[in-house]
Amino acid sequence: MAQDAIANAGYQEVVADWSGDRQAFQVPWGKAMMWFFLLSDVFIFGCFLSAYMAVRVATVDPWPNSAEVFALSFGGDPIPLILIAIMTFILISSSGTMAMAVNFAYRNDRVKTAALIFMTAAFGAMFVGMQVFEWTKLIVEEGVRPWANPMGAAQFGSVFFMITGFHGMHVTIGVIYLITVAVKVMRGHYDNPKPGKGSYELVEIAGLYWHFVDLVWVFIFAFFYLW
Repeated sequence: MAQDAIANAGYQEVVADWSGDRQAFQVPWGKAMMWFFLLSDVFIFGCFLSAYMAVRVATVDPWPNSAEVFALSFGGDPIPLILIAIMTFILISSSGTMAMAVNFAYRNDRVKTAALIFMTAAFGAMFVGMQVFEWTKLIVEEGVRPWANPMGAAQFGSVFFMITGFHGMHVTIGVIYLITVAVKVMRGHYDNPKPGKGSYELVEIAGLYWHFVDLVWVFIFAFFYLW
């Protein structure tokens, strides 16, 4: 009888746990939703990169040499991938400034947090500006189009503009997002939050988005420019 009573008590506790809306992990709602959004973006970028690899392997026309296509000359011999290397360095550096911004945010240092977020947004704007220059050079000087490519396989233009354009859109949205968060930080929107206002946790959520954008670029750089 005693064992039956213990078993019944155990079942009752399980039922109470499942029916009591228990929280398994202490994850804020905003951060959880950002993770869900980033997970969906992982699938999208994964499909894009997989499609790129499939197209490149299947094409019968020669694929352009990335080192030659993305080379720049500063009065001498062309330097392979110099612009892409600078863009990568800028974006990786922006991850460092964003991480520092989150650190100072949880220390309630409003000035340093806002300054570092603005710096991160500036790095992102520089990246987008360089990407615009890269696109302009390919379209105007090299004659690359989404449907044609004078340097080899026609599919090169379509996958290039699709993948880098989609990533560039993410960076542009991220820059606007970061500027908005930085302005709110400067105005003290996250200090001693009241109902209807936020907290410095939103700086961390913005950081999650930005770090994801940087991480995706690492894969694009490796798969598209180095391969």
